[in-house]
Amino acid sequence: MTRKVSGVWRDQVGIDDVLTAAQRLAPLEVLTPLQLNERLSQSYGATVYLKREDLQVVRSYKIRGAYNFIAGLSAESLTAGVVCASAGNHAQGVAWSCRHLGVRGAVFLPQRTPRQKVARIQALAGDLVDLHFAGESFDDALAAAAAHATETGATVVPTFDHPATIAGQGTIALEMVEQLDGTPDILVVPVGGGGLISGMAVVLDGLGADTEVVGVQPAGAPAMVRSLEAGRLVTIDIEDDFVDGAVVRTPGELTFAIVRDLVKHLEVVEEGRVCTEQLDLYQVDGIVAEPAGALASAALDAMASDVAGKTVVCVLSGGNNDVARYDEIIERSLVHQGLKHYFIVDFPQRPGALRQFLDECLGPSDDIVLFEYIKKNDREYGPAVVGVQLAERTDLASLLERIATSGLDVQLLPPDSPVFRLLV
Repeated sequence: MTRKVSGVWRDQVGIDDVLTAAQRLAPLEVLTPLQLNERLSQSYGATVYLKREDLQVVRSYKIRGAYNFIAGLSAESLTAGVVCASAGNHAQGVAWSCRHLGVRGAVFLPQRTPRQKVARIQALAGDLVDLHFAGESFDDALAAAAAHATETGATVVPTFDHPATIAGQGTIALEMVEQLDGTPDILVVPVGGGGLISGMAVVLDGLGADTEVVGVQPAGAPAMVRSLEAGRLVTIDIEDDFVDGAVVRTPGELTFAIVRDLVKHLEVVEEGRVCTEQLDLYQVDGIVAEPAGALASAALDAMASDVAGKTVVCVLSGGNNDVARYDEIIERSLVHQGLKHYFIVDFPQRPGALRQFLDECLGPSDDIVLFEYIKKNDREYGPAVVGVQLAERTDLASLLERIATSGLDVQLLPPDSPVFRLLV
């Protein structure tokens, strides 16, 4: 993708602004570790580090931009209070900052914000911050926050599209360079609205580094990717909001300009691949990552040939994951790996039909994990939804061959089927 470099954003934010933000944040001890990850390094033949922003007091990098913005407001503005919209992590940063600075605030969240994030916001906010729910998406919450600001005079704390927010997030790059004692060959960053990658790219640009900056978006919400393809800001329909921390319908104007000029390319990662990486982070590395937190390292699969032999830093942006989501995470991962499949079987209404399916279709290591049967007494056939888990993804071919020769009416449900979406 060829892009025209404009540089108009340079008048709004640069490395000097990030250095100022770093001084403002220094007393708060927001420094996070840069950890060498053996699993990823061995898997991709590279030296892969994770920048552990999940270890922040609010379990995400959002504390940096939120605090930098609020602490930079005038006394008069602080008296009127602040308000923000958030999918959860930005709200925690705002809540913590309000409590630390003694500023009243209001937070507007989408209705589907994970309960774990809501509980954390409430715990961090104390009595200084009021929580409200508005609509199904971040954009709905943003509209409600803007209306609140108009009514009360409160200042909106931008989630990503403001120089102070971008500068705050950019402090991660300053830490990374100091911890590495240099710059990485490749920096991989999750992208929602673009504040994090913009701030880090501004720092590397200001240092004159030749680091390749790569952004990563979820397949169900690639707003920045679509905007770059169109050469202008576009608003997308959200197809899948699972990676809630990186789901926005429209990127910011400032962040779009910076990403267009400084980011080499963006990867798009399927949500199932993100789930697989979340499980690997948890089971192998002992790290609890939220979906957006696993985006960067999940993208390494698609970048394997590019990262081999290089020093790579992946930003693990957050760890606010609700334990109640792990059933869904496991399910999505299995489907993505080709280990779990769903079928509609139209069983003849006669004794032994189920036994025929079990004996003639299933292999010795195939396991039925779902069976929903609806018997219709006035019909000769009755449909059932059957979920089958395989030991190896290559077992699917032989399963389909056995089904074809069984004489039974069996349909494999494709992942884009409406019925499939009801199951996963």
